[in-house]
Amino acid sequence: MGEIMEPAEMLRRLVAFDTTSRNSNLALIDYVRGYLASHGVASTLVHSDDGAKANLFATVGPSVPGGVVLSGHTDVVPVDGQPWDTDPWTLTLKDGKYFARGSCDMKGFLALALARVPAFVAAPLKKPIHLALSYDEEVGCFGAHALAQRMAAEVPRPRAIIIGEPTMMTVVHAHKGTQIYVTTFTGFEAHSSMTHLGVSAIHFAGEFIHYLNEVQDELERNAPRDSEFMPPAATFNVGTISGGTAGNILARECTVLWGYRALPTDPIDELGDRTKAWLTDVLLPRMKAKHPAARIETELRSSTPAFSPDGNEEAKALAASWSGSNTVSSVVYATEAGIFRKILDVPTVVCGPGDIAQAHQPNEFLLASQLDAGASFMARLQEWCCRN
Repeated sequence: MGEIMEPAEMLRRLVAFDTTSRNSNLALIDYVRGYLASHGVASTLVHSDDGAKANLFATVGPSVPGGVVLSGHTDVVPVDGQPWDTDPWTLTLKDGKYFARGSCDMKGFLALALARVPAFVAAPLKKPIHLALSYDEEVGCFGAHALAQRMAAEVPRPRAIIIGEPTMMTVVHAHKGTQIYVTTFTGFEAHSSMTHLGVSAIHFAGEFIHYLNEVQDELERNAPRDSEFMPPAATFNVGTISGGTAGNILARECTVLWGYRALPTDPIDELGDRTKAWLTDVLLPRMKAKHPAARIETELRSSTPAFSPDGNEEAKALAASWSGSNTVSSVVYATEAGIFRKILDVPTVVCGPGDIAQAHQPNEFLLASQLDAGASFMARLQEWCCRN
């Protein structure tokens, strides 16, 4: 018989794995797989192309339609340069708060689901409970696509999907989608005093950023008056800029990492296609007029579909009854909800312990009271699966 533990103990074990997105998550996945097996639960792995990472899904209960998926990502953001007061990889309880990287975002939800497995196994479930753990959510939701596709092919159609991102156990039924691009400007080097002989990639990258700001102003002017999001319009962001060689050389290359968050009512590619067309039709000819070797190349880094509220009524009602929350809202950050909703075509909501304001912060924490609230959620979900 496998080990039985409280959610806090499971959380302590999960946060001890440094699953920063740049690292492999296989040690954590191996631990979870062994833990499930010790309770008689088989699991399936879906590896990344290079085999360095894996998704995991497992089913507790009968292999019939109408179950519930509990989904969360295993990766966390870096702690590099952050002023932590405690060891980020050691769960520390202080003043009613559990401090550790990932305690809130989102190993707290995984700990709740996994700690409940022995109870799920022992219960007379009429409907199954499916566990789904993904990799690389923090850097583009890379793992969730393959995970959802395998589950769609192999798991009897569920009745609801719960994505356990931190919402303070309230129900979230919509969020914006996000596209991330890398645009590389290639100019032509020359002495900085001889600007007529070369093309500064950095100067033209600056014009591109100015263009993004102008589009942002336009989007804000035309923002839907009835938008449930804040900010109400789609939003652009330039994350990083790199390039140049020296102060007295026209920069040959400049790379801009940029992206946007689109409303669920708009096609996810619309702003990207518009921006790429401007780069090709407006900016590139001006660069080539200065030197024919100039180039602009744009690559889509990641795409996370928006999560629309349409068709999620049943999942909203179930999650609200299990959480005891009367609040249904939307958020502007992206999750894997849109991916699961699109691929499995099953009512989906986001609902999990913790405050998103703590995510990615130094001294990230999960309130102990939220862990308790999440445990009550799991107990009510189990009771529902035994009755229905």
